[in-house]
Amino acid sequence: MRLTPTTLGLLLAGAGLLSANNALAASDTLIYCTVASPESFNPQLSTSGPTFIATSQMLYNRLVTLRGSDKTPAPSLATDWTISPDGKTYTFTLRKGVKFNSNKFFTPSRDFNAEDVVFTVMRQKDPNHPYHKVSGGSYEYFTDLGLDKLIAKVEVLDDNHVRFTLTQPNAAFLADWTMDFASILSAEYADAMMKKGTPENVDNWPIGTGPYALQQYKQDSLIRYIANPHYWQGEVASKHLIFSITRTRKPGCQS
Repeated sequence: MRLTPTTLGLLLAGAGLLSANNALAASDTLIYCTVASPESFNPQLSTSGPTFIATSQMLYNRLVTLRGSDKTPAPSLATDWTISPDGKTYTFTLRKGVKFNSNKFFTPSRDFNAEDVVFTVMRQKDPNHPYHKVSGGSYEYFTDLGLDKLIAKVEVLDDNHVRFTLTQPNAAFLADWTMDFASILSAEYADAMMKKGTPENVDNWPIGTGPYALQQYKQDSLIRYIANPHYWQGEVASKHLIFSITRTRKPGCQS
């Protein structure tokens, strides 16, 4: 989804934040009311709707997205893909010039590339991956879809091309990569945090390519985001976005 003032406003209004008229107007700050804190800031590790809205929809992108008109896979971080005649090999061409956000722990030195795709997949697939058990290491969507067994290997061909080899053809494979658990994480950030002995920062203080960056989190109270100034889809609806976590109505919220 492209978070223009209209689309972000409709998302927030539809989820119970503001009146539609207020939500459609771009502003310096938008306030969204949610009933629960996120389980994690890494959607690989979560299964709840409030978590996905707070994480994958705000902080990350996936290789493909669902086209609004017919709900078929459409380009996102991947601009194109090819499928082998036997249906077992998918080769993705990755979008160039996509910037990761930064945070107080880390500033990226490079753009998004194929290494980030491989890290995102292998953390979930490989029990021996150094990040597999970080933050509890439960990847329910990935394993419930059988991707741990379906994916035989994922390879970097070059910075802008990545290849998946499957154990058998699977018609749903492309659509699976539109889902929240498939949000692309930064391999460079993960390497840096592992070297510092703080790998949990990857899940608690995320770095993604999405429209917003995490600025502050107070459990069961609020989440503050700030707009990504380098977002590859362009300017987002509001510079500041606040998730107000409450089970009762507050001023500025609409349920």
